[in-house]
Amino acid sequence: MSENKSYIVQTADGKVVDYTPISMWGYFGYQILFTLPVVGFICLVIFALTNKNQNVKNFARSYFCVMILILILAVILLATGVLGGLLS
Repeated sequence: MSENKSYIVQTADGKVVDYTPISMWGYFGYQILFTLPVVGFICLVIFALTNKNQNVKNFARSYFCVMILILILAVILLATGVLGGLLS
């Protein structure tokens, strides 16, 4: 007895939002895609801004936030000389 559950919802302002869950392999694939140097960043921005599936959009946004935090941490470590000492 499988029931077909619809994850597509229409909001009060008329937008249609897709809340279809992402599988574990989907998350794995998106992480591999987002780690590619140039293409991954372009896909990350596109998915974060324009994807119809809200779960993919939120995952891309959270991945982008983690990238910004890592960049800030690297700049702080480089400015204090900790990262420079480790690299030499």
